[in-house]
Amino acid sequence: FALIGCGRIAQRHAEHINNKACLKAVCDIDKDKANSLANKYGAIPFYNVEELLNADLGIDVVSICSPNGLHAEHTIKALQSGFHVLCEKPLSISVSDCGDMIKTAEKFNKRLFVIKQNRFNPPVTAVKNAIEEGRLGRILSVQMSCFWNRNSDYYLNSWKGTKNLDGGTLFTQFSHFVDLLYWIVGDIKKIYALTKNLLHEDIIEFEDTGVVAVEFYNGALGTINYTVNSYEKNMEGSLTIFGEKGTVKIGGQYLNELEYQNIEGYSIGELPKGGTANNYGTYQGSMSNHDKVYDNLLDVLVNGGSITTSGYEGLKTVEIIDRVYQSAKQLNNA
Repeated sequence: FALIGCGRIAQRHAEHINNKACLKAVCDIDKDKANSLANKYGAIPFYNVEELLNADLGIDVVSICSPNGLHAEHTIKALQSGFHVLCEKPLSISVSDCGDMIKTAEKFNKRLFVIKQNRFNPPVTAVKNAIEEGRLGRILSVQMSCFWNRNSDYYLNSWKGTKNLDGGTLFTQFSHFVDLLYWIVGDIKKIYALTKNLLHEDIIEFEDTGVVAVEFYNGALGTINYTVNSYEKNMEGSLTIFGEKGTVKIGGQYLNELEYQNIEGYSIGELPKGGTANNYGTYQGSMSNHDKVYDNLLDVLVNGGSITTSGYEGLKTVEIIDRVYQSAKQLNNA
């Protein structure tokens, strides 16, 4: 493996790569970050993506951990250089770029893996299985709540909060939640969104709060309420699903707890304990299931297993977020 981008989430990637395979090289334009990560795992540091990709190191897979706005460029270059790619979320901040990434993977006959680690949360998997088995009957409506805290320190001296490299709160903080709506309930037909920057006006270049109403192709209605203004700390990340035969709520701060269930003639049993949230010191992110992502990647490449999250699914998440922002732009200007 090689890693492009040596920031916060790269530490988690490096740890799992080191446990399961060999981390040969890392790359970052910040030499201190590259050197620090390379020294920790005995890897070779690079400070230029092209130099890394042209080096003959016997690399099979490149993991992309660079800022959101660089995912497409780095992924496409790695695929063109003959490597499989594992890309952090979001796949990109442009629907068009996502399409180019997928087409490049097909053209060069390489696999494109996307990080969607919340799919591995035990209550998420259990509810997904229950719905596929028809336990809840027809899905009627869903409510998703994403109430986190991101203070000014989080965005200080960082690419986060910028339109070109971050893209928006739904891309960086809550793309996993949007993915789960698509994965569990289905594709979305109509979107009506309002967004506003209420507490971060001089700090970030986009919204910190959003209210979204959606209609799914299967007829279900839903809402997404999100903010990074929860006072002092993350409060909740939850998904409530109302079906004709049952109601369930996945809650906790990171969709890591089965908080409520009432299903006709069925009960989801005791679930295995999920992983911990990604801890970044002054704040926490989504659940840390990256080990399962790497297990699947290795199963696909070594044993011919089935991929859990394809580039197409990564594109669908970006497409839905893009439509939220397009709707918000229209309604905010109305």
